[in-house]
Amino acid sequence: MTLQQLFDTMAGNPMPVIIYFVMLPLTAFIVGLVTDDNEGYESPWKYLYSTIIYLVCLPGIFAVTMCIYHLLIDQKSFLQLNVLAYFLPILSMIVTLLIISKNVEIQYIPGFDKIGGLSMVIAATFITILIIQKTRIWIFFSGSVSHLGFLFLILFVVFKWGTHKLFSGKSDSAPRNRQRSIDIN
Repeated sequence: MTLQQLFDTMAGNPMPVIIYFVMLPLTAFIVGLVTDDNEGYESPWKYLYSTIIYLVCLPGIFAVTMCIYHLLIDQKSFLQLNVLAYFLPILSMIVTLLIISKNVEIQYIPGFDKIGGLSMVIAATFITILIIQKTRIWIFFSGSVSHLGFLFLILFVVFKWGTHKLFSGKSDSAPRNRQRSIDIN
């Protein structure tokens, strides 16, 4: 099955896709209503937020990448793209992240820094592929050596920073100023 066949299947039966991308922000909203201000940093809520973020961000990042690919490489109009496959995941990702950020400070959610690193690695890879495809660098390079060195340096820094964020371990603890205080009477 190709991606185009998957997108065609989604267009033929849109209800599961719509339910999936509507349930994620709705779940985040309900969790925000159920929890107190500081409970979002505690188990199991912080792991539920983390799961919601991963479930919405992975398709969202993929959809952003595909939109940019179709715009820059295929040079398709956005009017030709499937709304369910390309725009609904992005909209759901934005709304879900906004809802979650209203309830908790999102940088303290376990794994959120990994999503940022993953998106940086995807962006750097996409830029590399775009540059190689557009300049046909594998056939002929007409720029100066300094331009090539500068391009390499920029891509190296972006890849390095993205992979460091993707694989570095960050504490899952809540911020000190938002932790629950205990009254002893």
